[in-house]
Amino acid sequence: MLANPQQQYKKDETVPKLLAAKETAEAAAMATGSDQVPEAAKKLVGKVAVITGGASGIGECTARLFVKHGARVVVADIQDELGARLCAELGGADVASYVHCDVTLEADVAAAVDHAVSLFGGLDINVQQRRHRRRREDFERVLSVNLVGPFLGTKHAARVMVSSGDRRGGCIIGTSSLSSAVAGAASHAYTCAKRALVGLTENAAAELGRHGIRVNCVSPAAAATPLATGYVGLEGEAFEMAMEAVGNLKGVRLRVADIAAAVLFLASDDARYISGHNLLIDGGFSVVNPSFGIFKD
Repeated sequence: MLANPQQQYKKDETVPKLLAAKETAEAAAMATGSDQVPEAAKKLVGKVAVITGGASGIGECTARLFVKHGARVVVADIQDELGARLCAELGGADVASYVHCDVTLEADVAAAVDHAVSLFGGLDINVQQRRHRRRREDFERVLSVNLVGPFLGTKHAARVMVSSGDRRGGCIIGTSSLSSAVAGAASHAYTCAKRALVGLTENAAAELGRHGIRVNCVSPAAAATPLATGYVGLEGEAFEMAMEAVGNLKGVRLRVADIAAAVLFLASDDARYISGHNLLIDGGFSVVNPSFGIFKD
């Protein structure tokens, strides 16, 4: 017969000791600020990530956070100067490498994935950041960047992950939007693309689960990235104050670091059994109907 679980737990103090060490390390990581993460608290040691759209905004913040947590990253973007400068800041070719990548071109996407395999020996994490620049962009272009791009990224990341042998598994993380759950927040094209991305995420999770590959996406509300502030016409704190005013969660302002932290969680072993999930980072905005005010003072 199996030993009583409670008795077994009392006999074996390994688990509580490990948990205590992990909690201590994570607390130390928070105490040290944004510059360093103690080795014991790093969540992505030995992992290789490709981050498309990683030269600025949320993608840049994610790349910086991943490197702090021990990952080696390939930053794939069309902003060559920004991308190259970022990778140099992160430590150069041993840690971070930039590659030009237009996500609407399959050859570029495949080359970015293959570059990671060639340089770092494999691929464990694929993070897909997307951006839209104008309110009236061509419908097909918006779909191409925000839906076809993630499809191609998923296809080629999975190609490498499935055939990786001893590196079985991996994770793919798409970037959707609050528009995946709420109508009227963006253009028709952008909303269609972001809602469809959730479907792609779920379907890919269903297909790739048998290979140990997790597929998720994040759906953030608006944060003060250069593109978002330019779109709205407000900068920095003024943008954050405006978003807080219309948001549900008061006293907290969404920042790109919050979104990057959510991506880090999904990429790490802390989320080892989470797949097919759309993680809303919206302070509860999507579940509130402003027509009803029973909780208002």
